[in-house]
Amino acid sequence: QVQLVESGGGSVQAGGSLRLSCAASERTFSAMGWFRQAPGKEREFVAAINWSGGSTLYGDSVKGRFTISRDNAKNTMYLQMNSLRPEDTAAYYCAASTYYLLPSSQRKYDRWGQGTQVTVAS
Repeated sequence: QVQLVESGGGSVQAGGSLRLSCAASERTFSAMGWFRQAPGKEREFVAAINWSGGSTLYGDSVKGRFTISRDNAKNTMYLQMNSLRPEDTAAYYCAASTYYLLPSSQRKYDRWGQGTQVTVAS
């Protein structure tokens, strides 16, 4: 059973950047993605990447500011977050999908990390 471990969260001023990482214990999935959840809000899709082809998909709120990528050799996914805004403040979760190629629905992910907090100060 694949284990996912996120890192890289923290606090930053608005306009700043952070890079999140998600290391997988093994590569038995077809896609990985990032979701986020702010207090009192539903979990929101951020980005996804197809592991074999590298195709990507982004949520509307992060397009043009965030970049998802992966390192096949390290079984690691990244989320480069630039031009951060206070509304990006949330717990960020990485997820893996065994069966779907580029899913945006959290129901299509079957493995989840523990989450890492990102706080953007105005």
